[in-house]
Parts: sequence; structure tokens; C-alpha cells
Amino acid sequence: MIKGTFPVEQFETLETPFYYYDMELLRETLNTIKKETENRPFHIHYAIKANDNPRILKEIASYGFGADCVSGNEILRALECGFSAAKIAFAGVGKTDREIHIGLDNDIFCFNVESLPELEVINTLASEKGKKARVALRINPNVDAHTHKYITTGLNENKFGINEQDLPAVLQLIAVSGNIELIGMHFHIGSQITDLSSFEDLCVKAMELQEWFNKQGIRLPVINVGGGLGINYQHPNHCPIADFESYFRLFGKYMKLQDNQTLHFELGRSVVAPCGSLIARTTFVKEGLQKKFLIVDAGMTDLIRPALYQAFHHIENISSDEAYTPYDVVGPICESSDVFAEGMMLNRAHRGDLVAIRSAGAYGETMVSQYNCRENPASYFSDSL
Repeated sequence: MIKGTFPVEQFETLETPFYYYDMELLRETLNTIKKETENRPFHIHYAIKANDNPRILKEIASYGFGADCVSGNEILRALECGFSAAKIAFAGVGKTDREIHIGLDNDIFCFNVESLPELEVINTLASEKGKKARVALRINPNVDAHTHKYITTGLNENKFGINEQDLPAVLQLIAVSGNIELIGMHFHIGSQITDLSSFEDLCVKAMELQEWFNKQGIRLPVINVGGGLGINYQHPNHCPIADFESYFRLFGKYMKLQDNQTLHFELGRSVVAPCGSLIARTTFVKEGLQKKFLIVDAGMTDLIRPALYQAFHHIENISSDEAYTPYDVVGPICESSDVFAEGMMLNRAHRGDLVAIRSAGAYGETMVSQYNCRENPASYFSDSL
């Protein structure tokens, strides 16, 4: 099996667990995205929720990409790390007055509106400030992303977005809202999507809705198709960069943009997941009746995805080259769900061996908790270790 390359000698001097980011891979990923989009009317908004580490954000901002934020504090973090307010899109079903004020005060690119009540509140708050809020309507296209139910977001019966049948009422409200400027449509059908046909279905639906808006006499300068592009969690060393070429080519083929219309993407996982690994140390190797348990000092508090989504992460013993044997890799947290993998083939392990839990750069460090009075893991970067 091919394993990743890590500075193991340097790791031995560090307290585990910690997050390690391959900045060279991140830059290669960002350059690939830039190459695929720079000659098209495409705009990238990085999803801050995927990883909000300031070092990561500053690197992404340096490429001129925008930000996709889902809280007021994410807007503030994005601004602190160099993202332009003119490229910040603000989504989320439960925007508070404080958060809407942050968006208005910083004159962000747009609010992705998810309900009629939200639209009313934004109009009221913008009126109080004598401002006009740019909004895109997050519409549920009723496209099945064929992914985990917790990260499927584009179906009709969903807490996210506006259903198509409500659009006439939304337009009536906008018509009498003097502080709202409708600039676009927004979609987000789900996350970790590896079947690109789901995006083709989204394009077809988006074009149908565009035609409907045109018939209402409304030409929208912006279409935001959200994110969702998946990565290869099974083989991080074979496929370290997502297939951005096929992804953007599909949208270029099926989205028939109008004159002066731009297409916006909200990429998160595909940008940062491959470059991050959670490094843990083997505390004990425990022999069960039929299994071997590799007990490590990282737990679901450090990386919750396997416990929350039953998500797969490839794991490597980076201290051993001995024969491969199957282990259940588990953490120290007092929950039966604190399991990173079952039957994972690893080089024979010993107490003190370091393991790398791969593809942990997205929804890893950003979802850390202090359950069991755990300390937050540190983060280190390949270009400054």
C-alpha cells in the first residue's frame, strides 16, 4: 500500500494529537481551481465552515477567492484573514439580527435568503440603516445528491431554502420591499457528492428556474450553485486533488449563462480536506477475542465525522513498516461511537506508534469539542514546522 509522506522525526517531538497541513498540496489545489476558472465567468467562494484556521484562510484569500459564510463570526473571521467583503456570500437558515447587521455594515456581496420571514427582517434592518441589501434566493431544486442524509440539503422537505411553489409569494414581497435588491438564485444540494450526474440535474433545474424568472421580467446577474464536490477518502495518496476539471467542465456545458451573468461556487471540502491529517499516538494495542484494537490519543472530540456521519477516513501507521494486520482504531472518549475505523489494515502497531488519519482538513479541526474536558489539538503546517 502507498502511504503518505510525513516528517515523522519532527512529529516525535510534538505533543499529540495535532492537525498537520500539507501547504504545498493546498497551494497545488488552489492553483488547479484557479486554472480551471480564470477564463470563465466563474467565481469561487471558499466555505469557511470547512476549515476556519486563520493560516489556511489567509492562504486561500491570497488567491483572490471569495468566502461563503454561515454566521456573523465567520464573516468577521473572513475579513480578518484578508477576504474582500465584496466577495462574501452569507447563507444560513437562522441569521440573527446581529449577524444581519454585520453583513449590512460591511456591505457584503449578498445574503443567501432561505425564507420569507428572513427576507422581511433583512428589509427592515436595511431600511433602518438606509441601505439596500443584495440578496440571492436559496431555492430547493428537489435534486437528490445521493449522499448521507445529514449532508443532503436540496430536497423540498428540508430546513434549508425556499421551495419552488413559494417563489410567487417571495417576488410579491420583494416588490414591496424597498431595501432589497434581488441579484440571483442560490442552490446547495448537498455535500461529498461523487456522482457528477447530480450536478447535471441541478443545471437542468437551474435553467428551468432561470426561464421562469425571465418570464416574470426578472433577469438575474448571479447564479450560485453552491458546493458539494466530493473527494476520494479511500485513496488519498492516489487522488490527492479532486477532479475539478470534470466538475467545472460540466457546469460550463450545461449552464447556459446570459450576457453579463456570473456563476458562483461555494467549495469547501474539496479545497482543504486532502491537505489535512490528524496525527495521533498509539496509547495501547489491545487484543480482543476476535479483534485487535488500536487505542489512540485522538478521539471523536478531535474528529467527529466518523461518529457523526459514519464517515470513512483512511488511516496509516507512519511509524511502522511491518506486515499489515487489521485493527479497529478507537479513541479514549467515553462513548461507544468513538471509533475511527473497523478492520483497518495497518502496519503492525506498537505502543507509541504515530498514526495519520487522512483527509481530515475539512470538518475536522473546525468541529473540535471539549467533551470529557479534552484540550483542543494544536495545528502545524508543512512550510513552518
